[in-house]
Amino acid sequence: MVKTYKPTIEDLWFREELLSDEDTMAYNHRWGGAIEFPKEDWCDWYDYWLVNTDGKRNYWYLMNEDNEFIGEIAYHYDGKYNLADIIIHSKYRHRGYGRDGLNMLCSLAKQEGIEELYDDIAIDNPAIKLFLNNGFTEIYRTEDIIMLKKIL
Repeated sequence: MVKTYKPTIEDLWFREELLSDEDTMAYNHRWGGAIEFPKEDWCDWYDYWLVNTDGKRNYWYLMNEDNEFIGEIAYHYDGKYNLADIIIHSKYRHRGYGRDGLNMLCSLAKQEGIEELYDDIAIDNPAIKLFLNNGFTEIYRTEDIIMLKKIL
């Protein structure tokens, strides 16, 4: 059973680990792969994503039945769309956590009054199948991305 958790600033060690893991971030190879998230950036990032959200952002960790952090889910308004974000740590993939996390994200966004979620996914990212199997539909594609949408 997956559950959500609002991280504290001290919990951001997991986000640092998640983003720096080459296997986890392999889907991001078109945009540089793994991402640095040094501790000196934590306060500003935390304030933006979890404190002063202006009603435009929401962020959670995902935890498994053993209370281990396994990934993150979020959505944010980019000026045009409410974009979904889900990352499952590579060592926890292929266990249904992505499906559960995506469904939880959709439910949480709907509870916050969001009517549609979108995601722009790299054309070669296997997560496209996850989104399509969970009610998202293709809006358009380019040679780099596929834009998906779900009405909540």
